[in-house]
Amino acid sequence: MLGALLLLLGAVGIAGADTIQDVRERGTLKCGVNGEVPGLSYRDEDGRWSGLDVDFCRAVAAAVLDDPDAVELVALTPEERLGALRGGAVDVLARNTTWTGQRDIAEGASFVGVLYYDGQGFMVPRKTDTLSTLALNGAKVCAISGTTSIDNAKRYFTRHRMALELILHPDLAAAAEAYLAGKCDALTTDRSQLHALRSTLEQPAAQRILPEVISKEPLGPAVRDGDARWFDLVRWTLFTLIEAEELGIETGNVAAAKNRAESDRVRALLDLEGTTASVLGIEPAWGYRVIRAVGNYGELFERNLGPASGLDIKRGLNALWSAGGLMYAPPAR
Repeated sequence: MLGALLLLLGAVGIAGADTIQDVRERGTLKCGVNGEVPGLSYRDEDGRWSGLDVDFCRAVAAAVLDDPDAVELVALTPEERLGALRGGAVDVLARNTTWTGQRDIAEGASFVGVLYYDGQGFMVPRKTDTLSTLALNGAKVCAISGTTSIDNAKRYFTRHRMALELILHPDLAAAAEAYLAGKCDALTTDRSQLHALRSTLEQPAAQRILPEVISKEPLGPAVRDGDARWFDLVRWTLFTLIEAEELGIETGNVAAAKNRAESDRVRALLDLEGTTASVLGIEPAWGYRVIRAVGNYGELFERNLGPASGLDIKRGLNALWSAGGLMYAPPAR
């Protein structure tokens, strides 16, 4: 009861928030990320950041500030992330967070859409010859606390009448360390994280990601409740990336598209008339700035998760709707 009251009071306190104005006055965007997952958000030994979530943060900064580098990336644990968003420590949460009804309705977060369609899986040592999750009856399984992976695993094992011993760890690094030390028979988390982890190992071929996908994990950026303009801007930044791929507009041709655009659809996407910018309180042509800075969704996927990244994750559900996937954006006009 006390927790619900504190959440309500926090929501009241930020109801009049104007994040766009705050970000513009500050000159930087504060974006909550993971930092440990190559392909999504990862900080290397030299402090360089990369990943799909990182590029999304850069796209939002380009829209608001005309500077994709004006981003302060804040590494957050699963248990910190929603509190950091509610409390104003970050303006956007782009930390491979599953969009659930509980989080969207009751935890002060508003999810703007799906940046990556994922699903939970399991990884096991290849030497065990385990080929299916159905062979994990009685297994010790490492998982990350504060994530949907815990309940998903419990439901899956109960449904298949299998015994399960979950061993929880505060983050992926700790869970992976325990798993690689042989303290668990398997490691479970989103499949994107399993692929990312495996790619960093000295002997990636020694690990097998089992074929079963046991859950829906739509990973989406989120903003605080109570700021409609900010919600619209972050949501339509995502839609701009997707729609740009559908229209064939990318980093290499966006300048030409801006200069030659006659189609109402393209002009609205790039906001060449400044129609949406005037409502949002930012400079015109913000859609153009987004694509110029990071490219379209296909480009983001290719360099962070596809063959160019070394992870070689297939587009699958993350392909455009016109190519058999689920990536679909409402038209800009």
